[in-house]
Amino acid sequence: MRKKTKFYASAVGLATTGALVLSSGGASGHGYTDLPVSRQKQCQNGSVANCGSIQWEPQSVEGPKGFPSGGAADGQICSANNTRFAQLDAPKTPGGGAWPTTKVTGGQSYTFRWQFTAMHSTSDFKYYVTKAGWNQNHNLTRSDLNLTPFLTVPYGGKQPPATLSHSGTLPSGLSGHHVIVAVWSVADTVNAFYSCSDVTF
Repeated sequence: MRKKTKFYASAVGLATTGALVLSSGGASGHGYTDLPVSRQKQCQNGSVANCGSIQWEPQSVEGPKGFPSGGAADGQICSANNTRFAQLDAPKTPGGGAWPTTKVTGGQSYTFRWQFTAMHSTSDFKYYVTKAGWNQNHNLTRSDLNLTPFLTVPYGGKQPPATLSHSGTLPSGLSGHHVIVAVWSVADTVNAFYSCSDVTF
Protein backbone atom coordinates (compact mmCIF):
# COMPACT_ATOMS: atom_id res chain seq x y z
CA MET A 1 0.00 0.00 0.00
CA ARG A 2 2.86 2.35 0.83
CA LYS A 3 4.43 1.79 -2.61
CA LYS A 4 1.18 2.69 -4.38
CA THR A 5 0.81 5.88 -2.34
CA LYS A 6 4.39 6.89 -3.11
CA PHE A 7 3.87 6.28 -6.83
CA TYR A 8 0.63 8.29 -6.82
CA ALA A 9 2.32 11.24 -5.08
CA SER A 10 5.18 11.14 -7.58
CA ALA A 11 2.76 11.04 -10.51
CA VAL A 12 0.80 14.00 -9.14
CA GLY A 13 4.05 15.91 -8.62
CA LEU A 14 5.16 15.25 -12.20
CA ALA A 15 1.75 16.23 -13.57
CA THR A 16 1.78 19.46 -11.57
CA THR A 17 5.31 20.28 -12.71
CA GLY A 18 4.30 19.63 -16.33
CA ALA A 19 1.28 21.89 -15.99
CA LEU A 20 3.45 24.68 -14.58
CA VAL A 21 5.94 24.32 -17.44
CA LEU A 22 3.15 24.53 -19.99
CA SER A 23 1.39 27.47 -18.40
CA SER A 24 4.60 29.47 -17.97
CA GLY A 25 5.56 29.14 -21.61
CA GLY A 26 8.40 26.76 -20.81
CA ALA A 27 7.23 24.18 -23.32
CA SER A 28 8.40 24.46 -26.91
CA GLY A 29 6.17 26.94 -28.68
CA HIS A 30 3.88 26.31 -31.55
CA GLY A 31 3.11 29.02 -34.11
CA TYR A 32 4.14 32.19 -35.95
CA THR A 33 3.10 34.33 -38.91
CA ASP A 34 4.94 34.29 -42.21
CA LEU A 35 2.51 36.55 -44.10
CA PRO A 36 3.40 39.30 -43.49
CA VAL A 37 6.75 37.87 -42.52
CA SER A 38 7.27 38.20 -38.77
CA ARG A 39 10.45 39.24 -36.98
CA GLN A 40 10.96 35.69 -35.71
CA LYS A 41 10.64 34.35 -39.26
CA GLN A 42 13.11 36.98 -40.51
CA CYS A 43 15.55 35.60 -37.93
CA GLN A 44 14.81 31.98 -38.81
CA ASN A 45 15.21 32.42 -42.57
CA GLY A 46 18.48 34.36 -42.30
CA SER A 47 17.16 37.75 -43.46
CA VAL A 48 18.28 39.05 -40.05
CA ALA A 49 21.43 37.64 -38.43
CA ASN A 50 22.60 37.21 -34.83
CA CYS A 51 19.10 36.82 -33.37
CA GLY A 52 20.02 34.21 -30.79
CA SER A 53 17.89 31.16 -30.05
CA ILE A 54 14.76 32.47 -31.81
CA GLN A 55 16.37 31.56 -35.14
CA TRP A 56 15.86 27.88 -34.28
CA GLU A 57 12.39 28.21 -32.79
CA PRO A 58 10.33 30.97 -34.41
CA GLN A 59 7.21 29.18 -33.18
CA SER A 60 8.11 29.71 -29.50
CA VAL A 61 7.03 33.31 -28.84
CA GLU A 62 4.49 32.32 -26.20
CA GLY A 63 3.32 34.45 -23.29
CA PRO A 64 0.27 35.38 -21.24
CA LYS A 65 -2.97 35.97 -23.12
CA GLY A 66 -5.46 38.79 -22.56
CA PHE A 67 -3.78 41.45 -24.70
CA PRO A 68 -4.13 44.43 -24.58
CA SER A 69 -5.75 44.71 -21.12
CA GLY A 70 -3.32 42.02 -19.95
CA GLY A 71 -0.86 39.84 -21.76
CA ALA A 72 2.70 40.72 -22.75
CA ALA A 73 4.16 43.76 -21.00
CA ASP A 74 4.98 47.05 -22.67
CA GLY A 75 8.45 46.87 -24.18
CA GLN A 76 8.18 43.07 -24.39
CA ILE A 77 5.20 42.68 -26.71
CA CYS A 78 7.13 41.21 -29.64
CA SER A 79 8.94 38.71 -27.40
CA ALA A 80 5.79 37.88 -25.36
CA ASN A 81 7.77 38.56 -22.15
CA ASN A 82 10.45 36.00 -23.10
CA THR A 83 13.79 37.64 -22.21
CA ARG A 84 15.68 35.07 -24.28
CA PHE A 85 13.90 36.49 -27.34
CA ALA A 86 14.59 40.14 -26.42
CA GLN A 87 16.06 40.79 -29.87
CA LEU A 88 12.50 40.77 -31.24
CA ASP A 89 11.56 43.75 -29.06
CA ALA A 90 14.35 46.07 -30.16
CA PRO A 91 13.50 48.83 -32.67
CA LYS A 92 16.59 47.82 -34.70
CA THR A 93 17.89 44.40 -35.71
CA PRO A 94 20.79 42.89 -33.73
CA GLY A 95 23.10 44.30 -36.43
CA GLY A 96 21.73 47.81 -35.93
CA GLY A 97 19.77 48.04 -39.18
CA ALA A 98 16.08 48.47 -39.80
CA TRP A 99 13.83 45.42 -39.63
CA PRO A 100 12.96 44.32 -43.20
CA THR A 101 9.41 45.26 -44.16
CA THR A 102 6.62 43.83 -46.27
CA LYS A 103 4.82 46.28 -48.59
CA VAL A 104 1.08 46.52 -47.94
CA THR A 105 -1.73 48.84 -49.05
CA GLY A 106 -4.17 50.38 -46.60
CA GLY A 107 -7.86 49.85 -47.23
CA GLN A 108 -7.24 46.66 -49.21
CA SER A 109 -7.71 43.01 -48.33
CA TYR A 110 -4.63 41.15 -47.14
CA THR A 111 -4.18 37.44 -46.51
CA PHE A 112 -2.49 36.64 -43.20
CA ARG A 113 -0.86 33.26 -42.77
CA TRP A 114 0.16 31.28 -39.70
CA GLN A 115 2.45 28.25 -39.57
CA PHE A 116 1.91 25.84 -36.66
CA THR A 117 4.11 23.12 -35.20
CA ALA A 118 1.39 22.19 -32.68
CA MET A 119 -2.28 22.89 -33.31
CA HIS A 120 -3.84 24.08 -30.06
CA SER A 121 -7.53 24.57 -29.39
CA THR A 122 -8.00 28.21 -30.40
CA SER A 123 -10.14 31.07 -29.10
CA ASP A 124 -9.28 33.60 -31.78
CA PHE A 125 -6.69 35.50 -33.76
CA LYS A 126 -6.44 39.28 -33.36
CA TYR A 127 -4.43 41.83 -35.29
CA TYR A 128 -3.29 45.25 -34.08
CA VAL A 129 -1.26 47.94 -35.86
CA THR A 130 0.78 50.93 -34.76
CA LYS A 131 -0.81 54.39 -34.91
CA ALA A 132 0.19 57.23 -37.20
CA GLY A 133 3.13 59.02 -35.60
CA TRP A 134 4.11 56.11 -33.34
CA ASN A 135 7.55 56.21 -31.70
CA GLN A 136 9.82 53.97 -33.76
CA ASN A 137 12.86 54.56 -31.55
CA HIS A 138 11.95 52.40 -28.56
CA ASN A 139 10.59 48.94 -27.80
CA LEU A 140 6.93 48.66 -28.77
CA THR A 141 4.36 49.69 -26.14
CA ARG A 142 0.60 49.89 -26.00
CA SER A 143 0.77 53.68 -26.48
CA ASP A 144 2.22 53.01 -29.96
CA LEU A 145 -0.70 50.81 -30.98
CA ASN A 146 -4.32 51.23 -31.92
CA LEU A 147 -5.62 48.96 -29.17
CA THR A 148 -8.79 48.07 -31.09
CA PRO A 149 -7.88 45.13 -33.34
CA PHE A 150 -8.43 45.88 -37.02
CA LEU A 151 -9.15 42.18 -37.57
CA THR A 152 -10.55 39.52 -35.23
CA VAL A 153 -10.98 35.94 -36.42
CA PRO A 154 -13.01 33.84 -33.90
CA TYR A 155 -12.09 30.15 -33.96
CA GLY A 156 -14.54 28.61 -31.49
CA GLY A 157 -12.12 26.26 -29.74
CA LYS A 158 -11.22 24.38 -32.94
CA GLN A 159 -7.68 23.30 -33.75
CA PRO A 160 -6.18 24.96 -36.84
CA PRO A 161 -4.46 22.99 -39.60
CA ALA A 162 -0.66 23.12 -39.94
CA THR A 163 -1.01 26.19 -42.16
CA LEU A 164 -3.88 28.63 -41.75
CA SER A 165 -4.71 31.66 -43.90
CA HIS A 166 -7.44 34.24 -43.41
CA SER A 167 -8.08 37.62 -44.99
CA GLY A 168 -9.01 41.01 -43.64
CA THR A 169 -8.94 44.64 -44.67
CA LEU A 170 -5.89 46.62 -43.65
CA PRO A 171 -6.51 50.01 -42.01
CA SER A 172 -6.40 53.04 -44.25
CA GLY A 173 -4.78 56.40 -43.47
CA LEU A 174 -1.36 54.99 -42.57
CA SER A 175 1.92 55.54 -44.41
CA GLY A 176 5.51 54.49 -43.98
CA HIS A 177 6.85 51.94 -41.51
CA HIS A 178 4.41 50.28 -39.11
CA VAL A 179 4.28 47.11 -37.00
CA ILE A 180 1.42 44.61 -37.08
CA VAL A 181 1.04 42.60 -33.88
CA ALA A 182 -0.74 39.27 -34.40
CA VAL A 183 -1.98 37.43 -31.30
CA TRP A 184 -3.14 33.80 -31.38
CA SER A 185 -5.03 33.04 -28.16
CA VAL A 186 -5.12 29.41 -27.07
CA ALA A 187 -8.51 28.30 -25.72
CA ASP A 188 -7.46 25.77 -23.09
CA THR A 189 -4.34 27.40 -21.55
CA VAL A 190 -3.56 30.82 -20.09
CA ASN A 191 -1.21 31.62 -22.97
CA ALA A 192 -1.13 33.17 -26.41
CA PHE A 193 1.42 33.37 -29.20
CA TYR A 194 2.65 36.75 -30.47
CA SER A 195 4.08 37.71 -33.86
CA CYS A 196 5.32 41.18 -34.80
CA SER A 197 5.62 41.97 -38.50
CA ASP A 198 7.18 45.12 -39.92
CA VAL A 199 5.31 46.56 -42.90
CA THR A 200 5.46 49.60 -45.15
CA PHE A 201 2.15 51.21 -46.13
